[in-house]
Amino acid sequence: MDTPGDYEFAPLRIPPGTSRSAAATMLSLQSDIGGWELARLQLHADGTRKVILRRRARLSYLPKPVV
Repeated sequence: MDTPGDYEFAPLRIPPGTSRSAAATMLSLQSDIGGWELARLQLHADGTRKVILRRRARLSYLPKPVV
């Protein structure tokens, strides 16, 4: 079973006004380039998206997410 220690996490905040397709494209690029997967997404009333990305913990040769 996977434990939280098996993963590294990266919180992101996507500002209000960002279209759904732009946010999806941004997260898709993070997935392809850095090996991240979506762990949690919260959509707030003001339109802000709070995103938690995760990937298996390993040597840090892959880039961190860039917004």
